[in-house]
Amino acid sequence: MREFRDIFYLRLALLIATRGTCWRRQVGGVAVNARGHVLSTGYNGVPSGLSHCRDGPLCAGARAPSGTDLDLCMAVHCETNLLAQCSDVQQIHMIYLTCSPCFNCVKALITSGCQRLVFLEEYPHPEAGVLWRSTGREWVLAEPLAPLESGEFW
Repeated sequence: MREFRDIFYLRLALLIATRGTCWRRQVGGVAVNARGHVLSTGYNGVPSGLSHCRDGPLCAGARAPSGTDLDLCMAVHCETNLLAQCSDVQQIHMIYLTCSPCFNCVKALITSGCQRLVFLEEYPHPEAGVLWRSTGREWVLAEPLAPLESGEFW
């Protein structure tokens, strides 16, 4: 039996998150169009050409609590990378994320065609969800994923 689309894309987001290079959090995301075709993916990490926190010295924001000192962290957020990799952001209908977006990422996502965000955990910026929902779009905290037969989540 085929898995429900939300579960499939959330599992894919979890797998993509493993590519993240940020020391404090690994986030993955998948943008899909209205037909369910993948348009782009993204994960959080430092800009191309810079030292990864996982491979070298930590950036100034690496030890800050989640959701704080974002201006000190060198990571580009998953959502920003996902938008940068998409050839037409107006075709984005849904985005699946391992973690809900921060306030700045929500502002960027509102400029896309995305109508629905589905995520596995809440980021500590509740005002991001308030802003997103104020545009009449869906903000969905998904149920935790059950392990596959192998015991893994993807």
